[in-house]
Amino acid sequence: MSLSLQNPEKTLQRLDWTVIRRLDGLLQGDYRTLFHGFGLDLADLREYQFSDDIRYIDWNVTARTQTPYIRQHFEDREMTAWFLLDLSPSVDFGTVRTLKRNMLIDFVTTLARLLTRNGNRVGAIFYSGKIERIIPARGGKLQVVQLINDLLNQPQLKRSPPTDLTKLLETAHRIIRRRSLVFIVSDFMSLPGWDRPLAMLTQRHEVLAIRLFDPRETELPDIGSITFEDAETGEQLRIDTHDRKFRKRFTEAVRRHEYELNVALHRVGVDVLELSTEDDLMKEIVRFAMLRKQRKKSPAAFPKTNRIAR
Repeated sequence: MSLSLQNPEKTLQRLDWTVIRRLDGLLQGDYRTLFHGFGLDLADLREYQFSDDIRYIDWNVTARTQTPYIRQHFEDREMTAWFLLDLSPSVDFGTVRTLKRNMLIDFVTTLARLLTRNGNRVGAIFYSGKIERIIPARGGKLQVVQLINDLLNQPQLKRSPPTDLTKLLETAHRIIRRRSLVFIVSDFMSLPGWDRPLAMLTQRHEVLAIRLFDPRETELPDIGSITFEDAETGEQLRIDTHDRKFRKRFTEAVRRHEYELNVALHRVGVDVLELSTEDDLMKEIVRFAMLRKQRKKSPAAFPKTNRIAR
C-alpha cells in the first residue's frame, strides 16, 4: 500500500494496540528511563565518573575539594522533544514487507504518542535533500495525528541531491532554542562533515541517534550479475556477485563506514538505537531503555563507549 493512502488514525491505532500499550506495561509508566534529567532543581552531588557528561561538573565544589563533582537534577514534569527526520530516497530501501521509511514512521509515532500522553510537546523537521517542513512543537493527540499524516503524505523521491545531514542539524541548532530531547532518525548515509554541527547540538540538548538499516545493506549475497542503482543520484553499476573479491571489498567498505559512524557519534557522546527493518520495535525500545537506565545508575559499567547498540 502506498504510504500516502494510509490513514493516520489507523496507523496510530495499530501502534497503540501493538506497541504503545505494551511499552507502557513493560516500562511500568517509567518512559523517562529513555531519557536523562532535564530539570533545573539540584538533587544531589556525586564524584565524577568516567563517561559522565562534563557539562554537569560543579566547578565550585570541584575547586574546593580538588575532586571533580557532578550535579544531578530533578527532572522537569514537562519536556519538549524534536524529531529530525531524514526522508531522503535511501530510506525507501528495504524488503517487500518493510522499508526503512516504515520503521521511521512507526518509531516516531510510538515515541511521539508516549511523550504527548504524559503532557510533553513534540515537533519535527523533515529533510529530503533540503528542509521540507518544520512542525512547531505542540502537545496532545492531534499533534501526533498531524505528524503521522504529514509523514504518510511526504512524497517518496526518485532523485534528490546527495544527503547532507549538516543542513538538517544546522537548522535544528538554529530553531530549537529551549533545551530539548532531540531524536535524529536517519540511515546516516550522508556526505561527511555532519559531526561538527552534531557536536554543537549536543552542547544544548540531549541527543539520541536512531540509525535505520536493512540487513541486505551490510552483506552482498552471491546471486549472479545484478545492477546497483544509487537511490539518490540514479547512477547505475552492473556487478557480478559471484566475484568473491568484490563481495569482500563490499563488506569491508560497509564495516569501515560503520566504524567511522560509531567513532563520530562516540566522540560527541550520542547514544545510538539501531533499528533494522527486521526488528521488533517494542523489544528494541525496551532494550534501549533498560541499558540507558543501567548506565544512569552505574556509569562506570560503561567505560569504553557512549554507544548503546547491538
